[in-house]
Amino acid sequence: MVDSCLLLLLICSVLGLVSGSSKELPIISFDEGYSPLFGDANLAILKDGKTVHMSLDERTGSGFISQDLYLHGFFSASIKLPADYTAGVVVAFYMSNADMFEANHDELDFEFLGNIRGKDWRIQTNVYGNGSTNVGREERYHLWFDPSEDFHQYSILWSDNLIIFYVDNVPIREIKRTEAMGGDFPSKPMSLYATIWDGSEWATNGGRYRVNYKYAPYVAEFSNLVLHGCAVDPIEKSPKCDNGPTSKASIPTGIMPEQRSKMEKFRKTHMTYSYCYDRVRYTVPPSECVVNAQEAERLRRFDPVTFGGRRHHHHGKRHQRNRSSQGEATTI
Repeated sequence: MVDSCLLLLLICSVLGLVSGSSKELPIISFDEGYSPLFGDANLAILKDGKTVHMSLDERTGSGFISQDLYLHGFFSASIKLPADYTAGVVVAFYMSNADMFEANHDELDFEFLGNIRGKDWRIQTNVYGNGSTNVGREERYHLWFDPSEDFHQYSILWSDNLIIFYVDNVPIREIKRTEAMGGDFPSKPMSLYATIWDGSEWATNGGRYRVNYKYAPYVAEFSNLVLHGCAVDPIEKSPKCDNGPTSKASIPTGIMPEQRSKMEKFRKTHMTYSYCYDRVRYTVPPSECVVNAQEAERLRRFDPVTFGGRRHHHHGKRHQRNRSSQGEATTI
């Protein structure tokens, strides 16, 4: 009877994740799953305990981090970005283990890049594995909505052979593990982070437009926090859920046909940059790239300078966990 109940729970978990929806997954309060990372005075937890405001001003940015490490799972948040002039502002929702593996860290990024007044926010995804920061796997997109007007859901699905990024339950990017990628595919336990910070040196037109603090504070709002993953013991580095409903069995193996159609439409309409077609950076595309001639031709019309000409190593270096002040975020 117990085995049957567990099997049913696993099936429900798989179905919920395959659909790309976090609606079936539990939403946790901030205190249940997260701790302040830095800029505690600029981190405000609303009275419902499930909504967090992070702000950037001339003193500091701010951020928070999951209390646990995770090896695979589904991670999600509803985010509302700052409005008006936001050039140079970077809001990041990402997974990383740079604090533990400085020389060979893994990372999965959503980065939101601000813009001058009248221009849209841009969204960037990136993947690092085993410290492969010399091989940036960035993609950039426009969105079909204004992310500063309302909350929208951003999600990361990570398994041992697949990574999918979602916006409002629409898959926008899929990375399949290939043999040639080797350690470049993220494979070590990671924490989940959210940060807002000053990226004036590169974020908007390669650094042409910088943060203007007369428009501060810049406030990013986070809600509907989902941590549906396999927590890992930080000392033994072993997963705590080998036999539970969040084990590998609950991770989907691909994208359903209807979702794939939506992803292809999104990428055709909204993608503005892909590392796979950047011949300046890579004379030969990285091994996992599937080159599409029509896609390559379409992306040529975007000025490559908007990507920025320098590497930007920030996660885990600027934003170390502030252990001495955890729990000091403001409640409003």
